[in-house]
Amino acid sequence: MTLHSVSHSLRTVLDVEIPARAPWSAIVKKGQTLRIVDTHGQQAVDTLLYNAHDLQERYSGQDTLRAQGSAYIGLGTQLISNEGRVMARVTADSCGSHDTCAGACSCESNTVRFGHDTKYLHACRENFIIEAAKYGLTKRDIVPNLNFFMNVPFDTNGNFTVVDGVSKPGDYIEMAAEMDVLCLISNCPQVNNPCNGFFPTPIQVMIFEAAKD
Repeated sequence: MTLHSVSHSLRTVLDVEIPARAPWSAIVKKGQTLRIVDTHGQQAVDTLLYNAHDLQERYSGQDTLRAQGSAYIGLGTQLISNEGRVMARVTADSCGSHDTCAGACSCESNTVRFGHDTKYLHACRENFIIEAAKYGLTKRDIVPNLNFFMNVPFDTNGNFTVVDGVSKPGDYIEMAAEMDVLCLISNCPQVNNPCNGFFPTPIQVMIFEAAKD
């Protein structure tokens, strides 16, 4: 069932629901648009991009932030690779201020931050490793990621923390691919901080392109 419709001038290539806590991946071809919809609100969506034809070229948060001069991802942001090339552009954003500094939760970070009893709770890094293995990638290929819909404010000293998300049900972000990209997503399973409102929920992911005559 389509939870979030697209314009009649566009053709839907893929429309899926990613369950709460689950990983997902797909190739988004150059010229196609990826839409991620936070269907329930306050759900962090950890995301990585790789050049589909050269997996050693991948999203670089450092290069992206340096190029745009902002700590956050939003409308108009160019997502830059470690080769200095534009992988995708944010073409629509109903929420704003998406994070790319706080990284992905892991079993190790859960232990350090929340106690040893949380070590074996599933985490985004493990989701990424599971999904990346389908393409011959390993944990060494998991780089600092995008955190769509995650609210990470900075204070005047440059410190940051994860606080309650501001995304509402139906909020979305769209990225137009500037090259063929492999997109990995971890629909964040974190329950120990407020990035998911302490209750992970499903999201909708769509890929669409201009309709042919």
